[in-house]
Amino acid sequence: MPSDIDIAQKAKMQRISKLAKEKLGIGEEHLEPYGHYKAKVSLAYVDSLKDKPDGKLILVTAISPTPAGEGKTTTTVGLGDALNHIGKKAMICLREPSLGPVFGMKGGAAGGGYAQVVPMEDINLHFTGDFSAIALAHNLLSALLDNHIHHGNELGIDVRRIAWKRVVDMNDRALRDIVVSLGGPGNGYPRQDGFDIVVASEVMAIFCLSNSLEDLKNRLGNIVVAYNRDQKPIYARDLNAHGAMTVLLRDALAPNLVQTLENSPAFIHGGPFANIAHGCNSVIATKSALKIADYVVTEAGFGADLGAEKFVDIKCRKSGLRPAATVIVATVRAVKYHGGADLKTITQENLAALDKGLVNLERHVDNVQRVYGIPCVVSINHFTSDTAAEVEMIKARMAKLGVKVVLATHWADGGKGAADLAKMVVEMCEKKSSLNFVYEEQDSLWDKVNKIAKKVYRASDVTADAKVRNQIKKLQDDGYGHYPVCVAKTQYSFSTDAQLRGAPENHVINVREVRLAAGAEFIVMVCGDIMTMPGLPKVPSANKIDLVNGKVVGLF
Repeated sequence: MPSDIDIAQKAKMQRISKLAKEKLGIGEEHLEPYGHYKAKVSLAYVDSLKDKPDGKLILVTAISPTPAGEGKTTTTVGLGDALNHIGKKAMICLREPSLGPVFGMKGGAAGGGYAQVVPMEDINLHFTGDFSAIALAHNLLSALLDNHIHHGNELGIDVRRIAWKRVVDMNDRALRDIVVSLGGPGNGYPRQDGFDIVVASEVMAIFCLSNSLEDLKNRLGNIVVAYNRDQKPIYARDLNAHGAMTVLLRDALAPNLVQTLENSPAFIHGGPFANIAHGCNSVIATKSALKIADYVVTEAGFGADLGAEKFVDIKCRKSGLRPAATVIVATVRAVKYHGGADLKTITQENLAALDKGLVNLERHVDNVQRVYGIPCVVSINHFTSDTAAEVEMIKARMAKLGVKVVLATHWADGGKGAADLAKMVVEMCEKKSSLNFVYEEQDSLWDKVNKIAKKVYRASDVTADAKVRNQIKKLQDDGYGHYPVCVAKTQYSFSTDAQLRGAPENHVINVREVRLAAGAEFIVMVCGDIMTMPGLPKVPSANKIDLVNGKVVGLF
């Protein structure tokens, strides 16, 4: 089997103007081309769609991530191709990849095998410059903040209470905690600072939740960058930063149109961190796709606990989006890993480990069906090492929950390999469903995090020290109690211990830090150890990437 990049480089892509016109009815005058195979769809055209009826939204999520791999993005792409393959009009909505993971441990994020979005190299690298624009807008605010302090500090900003870091789209552990403004009075007042990765920026979260340029500007103005000596918030609008930030983001806010290997249209736009933020592509892209296509396939970050919960309680709550069906992706090997199987042996039949690991899949199915109230199907991303006995065991266990299981081979066979999955999803979309939020808007912040922890993660208790409790109380008293809660924790377990596989319950979730994202309009509850500036592994993916005879190699 050739590598993902080899397959992508041999793709027969259609010119994006031709694809947009023939498959979506979008005229060339509404496109801002970036070369021949990618383009932005103008915001004016997006606005013209507002009175059109919506198609059906399909959410792709997964079991808790493992080193064995699940294939959530691959399934999203494969399902979109499959829906078109069976005669439906479908689009795909994905996040843009971050350069940090691309050059770090994870690698690219454009799908895999014969279920990819292309041009794969462009998408995984600079693409249309959206992340650069977000980084520039974020760092402009950082510069204006320090400049204000240097030139007299008229707002009375307490330099001990600055809440706004800088960002760069690269994993660089040396930048986590630094000192800025060294070198004398002309360089400002020295203070401790640090960098986050771009996808962890609140600007990224705002970008992906905004409905228009005006909404974007208002949200940017509401960013809390610091506090004065009376502990009153200092907003980005107090620094007159939000106008210039909006100018930097003006072009980026238009969704990016690309295609799959099978020439299915896809929006790839935005990419907030799935831990520290809500981990979904932009609201603008998703809403636009629903006006253009009859079926829209999108994904949420990580598993159906961490990712789908935020998709429901943040993105859907704020945007009015409502998924008609959910696909939960799993692999036989990943389920065995959750059952304690060693990575070196996961390609060998192991019914005992599979039986033990199925509790993870069962928990996610229960959350999607009962807690979120969305109909679901389990898609097994097929590997040649899967045995008939293993597949039958999964089907039998899911049958007890009233959930069907489909074996999908889109990685090897493209859209036709997920045709059965597509037919089942179309059938589910015709049934009525009622989305449930995990908590109510009027619940207190403390009640919200408790409901998430106990309903979704099956924790027995939520704890926090007195300092954190006081911070939560102050946010509640300051009028932020109606905001959704964004739980930041490890994606590898239902608990805060990444080593606890399967479906742990009756564990304790400790909230160790609280962050206000006033522009994005949610409260981040940091539970356990979460990095907003990851580091590179011992052997980073960057070591394998090269340019050989004019061709990119080793990207994925």
